[in-house]
Amino acid sequence: MKEPTNTVIPKPSLIYRLVSYLLVFPVFRLLFRGRTTGNHLVPLNCSLVVVANHGSHLDPPFLGHALGRPVAFMAKAELFKIPLLSFIIKACGAYPVSRGASDREAIRIASSRLEKGWATGVFLDGTRQENGRVNNPMAGAALLSARTGSQILPVAIINSHKALKKGFSLPRLVPIHLRIGKPILPPSSRKKVDLEETTKQLKLSINSMIDQGLIH
Repeated sequence: MKEPTNTVIPKPSLIYRLVSYLLVFPVFRLLFRGRTTGNHLVPLNCSLVVVANHGSHLDPPFLGHALGRPVAFMAKAELFKIPLLSFIIKACGAYPVSRGASDREAIRIASSRLEKGWATGVFLDGTRQENGRVNNPMAGAALLSARTGSQILPVAIINSHKALKKGFSLPRLVPIHLRIGKPILPPSSRKKVDLEETTKQLKLSINSMIDQGLIH
């Protein structure tokens, strides 16, 4: 396992800032009455694996906006064929991974982002979950952390699964809140037992924050 080191993180591009503050910010804050808590816990001077639950396509832009630093997302290549969504997620740091691509290739691409100092977003289940919780987490985030020495930041996205359900084209304007948890150190090794232990810890952390409900 590599030792975590401080580095100069990439600065947000002009397009990133424009999309974030002129589009994502008003949609998140006004339409969905968005709120975040725990922003002081976000490390700002090192690479970071940002791990969250996944309830809808709203998650990548909202999560990227909420942390206060650019986030690169591993997203399905199909999403880049949707005109407006494609523009937004590209501007917010997303990069495509083709359906059927090997796990090794996806990990290689994400690791390269981390080695450049990015915060890299990973949805723990890999796909959207109808109940908005972490159900069947995969060890990819823990492996990324172990490979690059990056800390892991658990984030709970509350209510996005109710705002934009699978099979529905129009969103419901329910509140969407984000709870940011305490960073977790990288696994002690790449051994399966250590990766599974970290993954279990992430699942517990995120689901516990979801159970706290909306921010008051």
